[in-house]
Amino acid sequence: MSRQEIREFFYSEGLIYFDETPCDKFSLERDLDRANWLLFRRRAKIPAEMEPVTALRNLHLIDENDRMTHAGAWLLAQDIRKFNISADVACALFMGTDKVRILDRRDFHGDVYSMIEDVMTWILSKINIEYIIKHVKREERPEIPEEAIREAVVNALAHRDYRSTANVQIYLFTDRLEIVSPGGLPAGMTESDLGIKSIPRNPLLFDILHRMDAVEKVGSGIRRIRNLCREHGVPEALIEVSESWVSMTFPRATAQVDTKSGPSREQETTQVESKSKVDPKIFSNDALKPLANILEDVTAQVTAQVTAQVVWHCRVPRTAREIMTVVRLKHLKTFRTNYLQPLLDARWLEMTVPDKPRSSKQKYRLTEKGRELLKQLNASLRN
Repeated sequence: MSRQEIREFFYSEGLIYFDETPCDKFSLERDLDRANWLLFRRRAKIPAEMEPVTALRNLHLIDENDRMTHAGAWLLAQDIRKFNISADVACALFMGTDKVRILDRRDFHGDVYSMIEDVMTWILSKINIEYIIKHVKREERPEIPEEAIREAVVNALAHRDYRSTANVQIYLFTDRLEIVSPGGLPAGMTESDLGIKSIPRNPLLFDILHRMDAVEKVGSGIRRIRNLCREHGVPEALIEVSESWVSMTFPRATAQVDTKSGPSREQETTQVESKSKVDPKIFSNDALKPLANILEDVTAQVTAQVTAQVVWHCRVPRTAREIMTVVRLKHLKTFRTNYLQPLLDARWLEMTVPDKPRSSKQKYRLTEKGRELLKQLNASLRN
């Protein structure tokens, strides 16, 4: 056997893991970007006073010779394709139930964690959302449970074969959502094991994603997806496995939901709307496009669009919940991590009660830097 054949044998048998091997294309001096490091440090709960190399060594993301592992490169990349050409995610929205007509296509290629968030933002902007209002409280109910989609997206990126020349592919049809991950099942697993046991193909990557709270414990993903679908009252996701792919399909309801229902006999007002989670009027606003372009340096490609809305609406002080309502985000933790904290770190926003970050009276407003930026953008739009 040749050296390459021996290496492939060890990979296929799970005796060595590709994510733990050195990534020769990654240079600590050249590729360890400060902005990406600060984002990673916060996500991975690394103490601010700890030196990057020490932290990376403690997390086993660099080896004994201070060479970055592939897992480290994927988690700290500005563009993951620099280190693995097909490590990106391709998303496509189709008209109907086949791939004849594409309505929208997006490719995401940041670090692994950012790709998860960007893909989730894209999917949730395309599927139907019920807005159920009882009294003064509004509940949002996606047609497919959001946490089930997230679990499937995380699984696709955490367990894919990064040596494959194929990328993760996400297809949204009128009757289904498909999430396709290259690589088949890892050595030692069969299709009957799904939902019962799990063998991570990329254990180092999985471990760091777990530290970042992006994944649950090993082996719980498929079972959790099935339980979430049952609790949501929708059909369970279907799983197909081949030697080269693992595909998860979420059926979609094709029937439309009535737009409104009036007060009930118990005098509870309930309104139900079936619509996209992201208001297209906001995203078509030309005034926000230059702002989103600037904010891509602060947040990822898709999240920059939403971040632009956050900045725009903080012209007057607002609470976190008020901002989330305006930009239609549901999870406070995701909002703080992906939108609010980066804007605070970049000094676009500031707290109204800075000495008490968790004050019940806390609001967020533009800094002088943020106000000056909007002033310049307004002037340029008038010219």
